[in-house]
Amino acid sequence: MLTLTFCSMKKIFLLLPVLALLALATFSCKKIKQLLTFEISHTENFKIPATPLVGGLPVTLNLPVPVTNKASETFSKQGTRADLVKDVTLTKLTLSIIDPTTENFNFLKSIEISIGTDQTDIVPLASLTDVPMGVQTIELQSSGTKLDKYLKAPNYTLYTKATVRQATTKEITVKEEIRFKVTADPL
Repeated sequence: MLTLTFCSMKKIFLLLPVLALLALATFSCKKIKQLLTFEISHTENFKIPATPLVGGLPVTLNLPVPVTNKASETFSKQGTRADLVKDVTLTKLTLSIIDPTTENFNFLKSIEISIGTDQTDIVPLASLTDVPMGVQTIELQSSGTKLDKYLKAPNYTLYTKATVRQATTKEITVKEEIRFKVTADPL
């Protein structure tokens, strides 16, 4: 009986280092992934022109906003390159009225923002179908689209399609704040 116990203990002592190595490897992989996951933020302003309603019906506006992509600078600071980026997703897209400061989003019925590097590869980025009344800031819901291609490109365009529920007499300046989560391989 003592021999079996000694043998069993010997096996346990041999297994402990193996289990410890497995735990360490799992922990290390998670840590490396965390180190190679970072965020890229981008802010852009665009203008919504004064918009009369035609016959009392909602009007849909299409507003392309070209963006010079500076993500490669962030990739470099994070110790990676665009060709090593393997996963990009939108984590936040917020719109805030910055001029006139007294305006709110009451004029807006719905908004949809898409992203593309040219006219043939436009994909949905985020949208909000029922814009709340009386607010100066709204957060759109991400489409969940994989965005690697767009953040690796030197330029992309944000296409804003807005349905206006009431006339606006002044041009409105909106600040668009975007945050992307990026996972990449090390250099």
